[in-house]
Amino acid sequence: MSQDSTTVPETSRKLSGRRRREIVAVLLFSGGPIFESSIPLSVFGIDRQDAGVPRYRLLVCAGEDVPLRTTGGLELTAPYGLEALSRAGTVVVPAWRSITQPPPAAALDALRRAHEEGARIVGLCTGAFVLAAAGLLDGRPATTHWMYAPTLAKRYPSVHVDPRELFVDDGDVLTSAGTAAGIDLCLHIVRTDHGADAAGALARRLVVPPRRSGGQERYLDRSLPEEIGADPLAEVVAWALEHLHEQFDVEALAARAYMSRRTFDRRFRSLTGSAPLQWLITQRVLQAQRLLETSDYSVDEVAGRCGFRSPVALRGHFRRQLGSSPAAYRAAYRARRPQGGPAERPDRPDRLERLERLERLERADRPDRAEVIEPRVGDHSLPLRRPGAPGASTGHSGHPPHHHHAPHPEPGKPESDAYAPRLPEQAAGRVPGRPSLPGQRERPVG
Repeated sequence: MSQDSTTVPETSRKLSGRRRREIVAVLLFSGGPIFESSIPLSVFGIDRQDAGVPRYRLLVCAGEDVPLRTTGGLELTAPYGLEALSRAGTVVVPAWRSITQPPPAAALDALRRAHEEGARIVGLCTGAFVLAAAGLLDGRPATTHWMYAPTLAKRYPSVHVDPRELFVDDGDVLTSAGTAAGIDLCLHIVRTDHGADAAGALARRLVVPPRRSGGQERYLDRSLPEEIGADPLAEVVAWALEHLHEQFDVEALAARAYMSRRTFDRRFRSLTGSAPLQWLITQRVLQAQRLLETSDYSVDEVAGRCGFRSPVALRGHFRRQLGSSPAAYRAAYRARRPQGGPAERPDRPDRLERLERLERLERADRPDRAEVIEPRVGDHSLPLRRPGAPGASTGHSGHPPHHHHAPHPEPGKPESDAYAPRLPEQAAGRVPGRPSLPGQRERPVG
């Protein structure tokens, strides 16, 4: 279950032995960042019954027999070892020190045993790598920090990595995105255990929203992993990043690498965990984002300088990846960072009206002034309009039609140009805006 779902999966096993649902064990390793490590300690380790938050019993456990050094050279002392995990109904792994190092075998065995005995296992940020190494994510949906999602998908192809979500609840195994998303998942656990009122009271004490909307999409940066630097493909990738203002596609990159399109796609995926076309589109969107923040170019000029064939193509990709139109993004960015004078509040009514006018102006080049959505493969009808716009297509119940996943295209099948108005994920029948990582299968919606 993603963080936007409204139902909670049931845990598949009953607690056994000495385990108690209210006991939470936090598994710490040397080299783990202190922020992520402190999240479950603060959420589950402080008595806030005066604020209406039920109390948990916290066990802080060392995952290895070495000094627990953390951020800034601080050294921590855990009062318990791995044996204390046998009492916990929930085990939290807040982080792992390095995605390139294997976790200790003893810790992995303890996690497997806890899961077999019905404990709920939670991985925050890079803690997902520990859960994956223990085999607890095999065949399951999971997430992690967007920066490490391609590596997780590449190293553990049986894990269905979704880099868009702030957290994923799969019943007895839960994972979160990076850093602050760990707070979102811990609040979700409290909400699952004790209800929305308890989670809301805790959120107020922590001075955070009880439930954040959206996911990691707006934070995604699909730069290549460091390990590609020594690969011959790195030269081609460097060329692509230096020539984003030009209109070229993946076929051109494959030709520069002296490879066939299929070989290039396969090689690129194996190195980066991402399809070359998706990476190229995202790099163009990121370049557009930078120009919108740092220049006065019009949206049309930004589209041309980022290699998009038209402003329509830029707007479609930009909205799907960042959740906003280019003009609205620029206005909101400048409202947060004024060029002088007092900061203008972006939530003022006149500001919101101006943002809406900007979005309407963006669509002024279209005859019906409505945002056109390209039809999916096999749909020969006229393009659909955005739900809520005049003439928008709806289902029989009056609600917008739901998008469902369709099977991936055949392996090696060439994808369309990165700068074309028609989106490649629509051409393949996939849901727009959902990054695809290797080794994953499509899961039905619902």
